[in-house]
Parts: sequence; structure tokens; C-alpha cells
Amino acid sequence: MPQSTHFPALAERVHRQRTLQPGLYGDVDFTARPYRLATGATDETALPAWVDDRAAILADERLVELMSTATMLGDVVADPYASLMATRSFKSLIDMLLRACREGLDAVPDAPPELRAFVAAMEATPSWLDMGLVEEGARHARIPGAFLSPFVTRGAFVATFMNTYAALPMALTGALGGRKAARRVNETSSFFAVTTLPGALNRFGPGFEAAAMVRLMHSMVRYNALKRSDRWDLDVYGIPIPQLDQMPAGLINVYLVAAKARREGRTEFTSGERALVEFGRYRCFLLGLPEELLPTTVDGVLRALHARAAVLREGFDDDTCGALVRATMEAYLPVGRTPRDRAFDAVERSYSKAFFLRTFGRGGRAAQMGVRFTKADAARVAVTAPFVLGRFVAVQAAARLPLLRGPVDAYAIRVLKRRLKTYGTAEFTTDATTYAPVDRTATAGATA
Repeated sequence: MPQSTHFPALAERVHRQRTLQPGLYGDVDFTARPYRLATGATDETALPAWVDDRAAILADERLVELMSTATMLGDVVADPYASLMATRSFKSLIDMLLRACREGLDAVPDAPPELRAFVAAMEATPSWLDMGLVEEGARHARIPGAFLSPFVTRGAFVATFMNTYAALPMALTGALGGRKAARRVNETSSFFAVTTLPGALNRFGPGFEAAAMVRLMHSMVRYNALKRSDRWDLDVYGIPIPQLDQMPAGLINVYLVAAKARREGRTEFTSGERALVEFGRYRCFLLGLPEELLPTTVDGVLRALHARAAVLREGFDDDTCGALVRATMEAYLPVGRTPRDRAFDAVERSYSKAFFLRTFGRGGRAAQMGVRFTKADAARVAVTAPFVLGRFVAVQAAARLPLLRGPVDAYAIRVLKRRLKTYGTAEFTTDATTYAPVDRTATAGATA
């Protein structure tokens, strides 16, 4: 990358990775642009022409620099901790992190400095966050989390699989099998649900712990992709799971709110929407995203997400993208096999197909990947829409009434807790032995 003009602090953070982690990033040329980073006027990228004007985005030098810089940013505190798997078992790293989250660093005997730095960074809430709005934002997030997300998360999850350059890290984890694919979807659902519960993102809350575990999993993927796989080409892909690629998932709810505001002709968020934005920003901070990738305005959110797509080179490999989509769409998600579980799986799968086809079905690619919306799917959606969508709309409307706000919130919390039980126990781990080729002698003690 050329010398930073607009984001020198972020650029310094990128280059510091090599100093902090020579064993992991010593071979990375942070001044180079990976092939995935497409900034040429005629490059084909992940931004559809109907979504935004790519030429206008490319003309914004500041925005393009931000996207380019964040493309090479990993996690400067979680990566060093994950790299300890070279000498420690991954299970021991998980156990120490869980204990530090639940009981504090002093409860971890001989806690390595990498763990202390990791947890301390998450504890150091920055001044640019308005923590007074976070809990209110979580309340607003609970209703869609309880009543809508369970029916669309699978469809939204595959958004990360539609581009070869962004999807390869997941393919390398070996998460193409049915149960592994199901586990990934359920872990994602569990994370987003648990973080909306009251107080979940407090220092000793379950959301704080879940965020730490997600960061550790991402860092382990980076380590294994760079050190143990022959498929990762730095010149092509750059850094595995860069912070830029975590922004869409972290801000998806904020993006939808911003898009709604734009459709309604508004340029500013309402007070409730602003609280939801701040909740999303704090959750993203706990996941390691820098302030520069966490805008606060309607236009800022839309421009950031569109710009990320505008510089992500278009690429679709059926062996990677198609296989991930098919595995995710075919996975059986419920933990149990009761008639109720099977009925929910059928309905949820139909909604996920509908969401997927509406969002990504252009150009016949969905059929190419084996995703077909049948008459049975249409019937299931039609029959259940009055309950699924009707209940969501009704609960949202009731929550706006001061007298009903408390009871509605309590109802949403009860539903969320039931949802969490159906997702099973989130592990947030990945198996190092699935990254080919593997040096068995080097990884004997490092498999999660």
C-alpha cells in the first residue's frame, strides 16, 4: 500500500503486525496490493451496478484508502494469542480465555502476556463509543433477534460465500460437511442472539465472552491459513479474514436500518435507530474492528458497506463458493429431531431460500449452486407468513407503546433464551487438521 494520507494511525496499526508477529506476518509485504483489491475503473467487483455508483466511490480517495488499508488488517491482539498454538494446545488457549472472561485475568495462573494484552484491549472501551446508548440499542435489537433472525440467518450467512476471495478462509476450515456447516450457522445465530440480552456485553457478560471466542477462532483461521495451508496465496488474497471482511456481518443490522432511512428520504437516524447503531458499533469493537470502519451516519454506513463491495474483486469458484452455499443450505440446523424440530427446519429452510434468491439469485447463479425455491417452499412461506412476519410486526409496534415496552421486552428475552437452547452450545473453534497440507509433527498438540 502507498503511504497513508488520510488514515495514518490505521496504516501504522497494519504495519505494526509484522513487528508484533514476525513468526506469522514476517513474510507479508504490507506495501503490496493483493489481487483481490480491485481499484481499477474497469475492474469487475462485488458491487452490483444497481446498488451504488462505483465510479463515484472510486473518486473518493479517502474512502478507497480506508478500504485498501483495512484489507490488510488482521487482529493485533488476538493473533499473537492464537499463535501460541505453535507451542500450546488450542484447548489450553480456549480454557485460559474462558476463565479470564468469566473470572478475570488474575484467576488464570501464569497467564501469558498475549492473553493479558488480548483481554485488556477488549476491556479498554474507547471514548468514541457512547456506552449510554448501548443497552438501549440492545433492547431494540432483541425483537428482530428473537422473532425474525431465526428465519433469515442461514440465508444471510451465505452472503460471505458469494465471493471466492472472501469465502476461501471458511473453505479452508473444512466446514463443508453437514454437521460442521450446521454448527457454523448455529454459532453465528447464537452469537448475535446472546449479545442482545440485557447486560450481555458487560465485562463479565456472556456476549463479551462470545466476542472473545469469535476473535480467537478468526485468529486461529488466520494462523492456519498462513502457516499450514498451501492454498493461501498472499499475492492474491492478502490477509485471511481482514477486518474489512468482518464489517458486513458486524454491521448488517445497522446497514438495514440505514437503507430503510434512505428509502424513507431521511439523512439522519431516529433516536432509537441511533441507539441500535451504537450497540452495533460496540459489538464490532469487541470483535476487533477499528473506529474507522464503524460510521455513525446514514450515509456513512451505506457508503462504507458499498465501498467494501466496490473494491472486492468479483470472483466465483463453484468448488469453493458453490460448495459452501450448498452445504449451508442443505444442513439440518435444529439440535433435536422431534416433529416440531423437523417442521421448524423445513419452514426456516424455505425462508432462507427465499431470502437467498431475492438477494443473490440474479443471473441463474442460485440454480447453478443447486438452490431452488419449490412449490412446497412457497406454500410453507405463504402459510406461516402471518405468524412469522405478522408476529414480528405486531411485537415491534407494541414495543413503541410506553405501557407495553416492559412486557414486550420481557417476552422477547424469553423467546431469545429459548432460541439459544435450540442453537446448542457454541464452541467457536476450528480444526487445524483440515488445513492442507498439515505437518502432523508440528500440529500434534494444537488441534481444537
